[in-house]
Amino acid sequence: MKNTHSIILDRPISIGHAEELEKRIYFISASIHQFQLVKAENTITGIEVNLLEGTDPLGIEDKIKSVINNEIVIQKVLPPRVVWKSNKSGTSFQDDLFDKLLEREMVYEMGEGQVCFGEKMISLMDNLDRMIKGLTISHFGATEYRYPTLISTKTLEKCGYFNSFPHFLMFVTRLHNDIDNYRDFLEDYKSNNGIGSYLLPHCQNVDYCLPPTMCYHTYHQFQDTQHDESQNRVITSLGKSFRYESKYHRTLERLWDFSIREIVFMGSREFVLESRHQFMEASFALFQKLGLEGHCEVASDPFFCSEDTAAKIFNQRMQELKYELRLKVTSDRTIAAASFNFHDHFFGEQFNIKRGETEWMTTGCVGFGIERLAYAFISQHGLDEVHWSKVLSQGFGGGDN
Repeated sequence: MKNTHSIILDRPISIGHAEELEKRIYFISASIHQFQLVKAENTITGIEVNLLEGTDPLGIEDKIKSVINNEIVIQKVLPPRVVWKSNKSGTSFQDDLFDKLLEREMVYEMGEGQVCFGEKMISLMDNLDRMIKGLTISHFGATEYRYPTLISTKTLEKCGYFNSFPHFLMFVTRLHNDIDNYRDFLEDYKSNNGIGSYLLPHCQNVDYCLPPTMCYHTYHQFQDTQHDESQNRVITSLGKSFRYESKYHRTLERLWDFSIREIVFMGSREFVLESRHQFMEASFALFQKLGLEGHCEVASDPFFCSEDTAAKIFNQRMQELKYELRLKVTSDRTIAAASFNFHDHFFGEQFNIKRGETEWMTTGCVGFGIERLAYAFISQHGLDEVHWSKVLSQGFGGGDN
């Protein structure tokens, strides 16, 4: 059973805050089953929340209002700044696309935010990744590495992830290696007839997490190193990344377990900024060849639950530290398929990566969500694999004269 509670805001807030508010509400409490913003003119006046039975509605209301007051209303509403838009328009989108993928056994649902892919989807994703990897190596001379799945907790701490994105964290643990602990655990397991939260006291290791993105592995790889001032590096990798998406998980758009093709630029400030710019231009040209409709805009990361959340978002947007490539999946909705980021010397300083004897290394990165990219591709080009091949040949250079 569920019950609905209407929250009337003390003061209406700008409709411009809707996106930032919507992407936080499910993280406020697991008891929120569904929600809907109540809008009037250009403002938000309230929120309708559907709560699990037994939930204290006033407690949920206090939590939501606290987030609104501490993270939302203090943000400055900045108009979106689009830096690129595709020439293509008028794409015909299919209804219930994910259901059709399931019917054709191209994908299988394995759990919350987890999807198994069949051969056809694997082939499409591999081809899209090969294009990006080829671009990275041929145009930028990148070196490729393959990283382990797990990442150390200390690495994420150095990256500032715990302070900025606690809602996405996914920990890895194990039973404390002691014979008495194993015996106690087995007794608890037998008496409880299965796994439950009782096992947590038996687990004392919090040294590793599932990585939320691939570039953190690269900074860890080069920590405590010194590089010649004239030496610039481009590193690329493909790997699994993990972010807890709460109830936001949806089809192939927001998976807990997904793949990222990452490109990291390391060197002088001028090299990193110019490389990011060139990679953006090359990416736009590639997606134009693939006939994909979308745009690229100034963006910010999903900071949450921190006193300086609003300041971080404002700083990112004003300095244009992050751009997002957004591709259409319906006539009126896009998803972020790639991001282009500039970190200045933050990671160089955090990981003690030097350029010369005194200067911190400047870094930037580009990340492509392979499942999202494939989903946008199918959303726009349909399920005809013969047509896929024709389109993909354009990306591999088949359309060049």
